[in-house]
Amino acid sequence: MFLKPDYNLKNIYEINFDELKQQGIKCLMFDLDSTVMLSKSANFLPETIAWFNGFINDFEVAIISNNPNKDYIENASKLAPCRVIGKAAKPNPAVAKKYLDEIGVKPENAVMVGDRPLTDILVGKRLGCKTILVGSINPNENWPTRFVRALERSTIRR
Repeated sequence: MFLKPDYNLKNIYEINFDELKQQGIKCLMFDLDSTVMLSKSANFLPETIAWFNGFINDFEVAIISNNPNKDYIENASKLAPCRVIGKAAKPNPAVAKKYLDEIGVKPENAVMVGDRPLTDILVGKRLGCKTILVGSINPNENWPTRFVRALERSTIRR
């Protein structure tokens, strides 16, 4: 199976929010670990919070994570400037679809942003959203993680 994200960017900081608004995007859904937060760190970088604050008032925004750890998700929720939803079971679209239904946004007016093609991008495609694949927010990931990430990205159609 080959996936093709609508955008393939170096990191979250390259997202063009004006362009997304012009396309009718009303909702941004982000993956948590390695996308907007260093993996398993339970803390946001100050520059990431400042980045969120630059667009948070222009879109419905949520972080949708596969992480099942209730305490971890609760901690992220306290620190995040938006709603954080755990146990998403991506690429199953049920949790993200429920969120979109709750806020009254159609999938074609939403974007899924994440660092993993086989979870984040696939769930966005299954929902009918635009998708943005980004590199990890952590430039110093360990070798096994970098290897798995490269292997997974071989599923992307350029």
